[in-house]
Amino acid sequence: MAGFADSPYFLGVLLVSAFTMPVIFTVWIRNTARYGREPWRKVIRAFLWGAVFSVIVAVIFSLILAATLGQVGPLNTFLIRRFHDPDVVYLIIGALIVAPIVEEAAKGLGVREGRPEIQGLLDGLVYGAAAGLGFSATENLIYGVNALLSPDGGATASLAAIAIRSFSSSFLHASSSATFGYGLAKAWLTRRTWAFVPYYLLAVIMHSTFNLLTTIGVLYATPYGETVGFVAAVAFALVAITIVRLKLAAHPRTVAGNR
Repeated sequence: MAGFADSPYFLGVLLVSAFTMPVIFTVWIRNTARYGREPWRKVIRAFLWGAVFSVIVAVIFSLILAATLGQVGPLNTFLIRRFHDPDVVYLIIGALIVAPIVEEAAKGLGVREGRPEIQGLLDGLVYGAAAGLGFSATENLIYGVNALLSPDGGATASLAAIAIRSFSSSFLHASSSATFGYGLAKAWLTRRTWAFVPYYLLAVIMHSTFNLLTTIGVLYATPYGETVGFVAAVAFALVAITIVRLKLAAHPRTVAGNR
């Protein structure tokens, strides 16, 4: 296994592993709607936008926002006094503030790929989830490669990281982006430019809550904190994606047939 992990073919294995479950989940979400399913070409474009361009946008603006927040003296002073560890402060700013704000906005750009086909609010859920799952797939790959190259990692660790994220972060990204997608559909259909704002803020809160749960062991160093936090985060993501699917399944479209 170690020898294979050193070969270029193993990167292909990581790529396939990282994208497999997000692709399956995209099919799952798209096919949940009983009527008027969204056209595959648009769903795939939203997925690819999330997987490529949303990631690039998120990386660039995360660096900008993190650098900006790093200059906010009162915020950093408060966090240092509370947690006494610069690394923890960096974690809080990055995971609980920067990532949710920037990543949700970046994923929302992918929803625009489905705008010509959006005829109802629930269509926004589908394109939002597709963009979020595309983003999640690339993020899975990044974490997998990072685990592979880590001194304490390796092939098994990289595949484990991808597997865990495929059933945790993927659901979070799908559900939070679906929420924002719903808001964007509402803004476009009602021609109320700022109608998406509450839904974007809800997506940011969902993302930040998930990240808080996954890092609670690090923040408070509680016994079994990391395990309990991770289980709570997965449960949170599962509930969120289940709500999205139930909303899609419970509301038949007026336009029948598959497109």
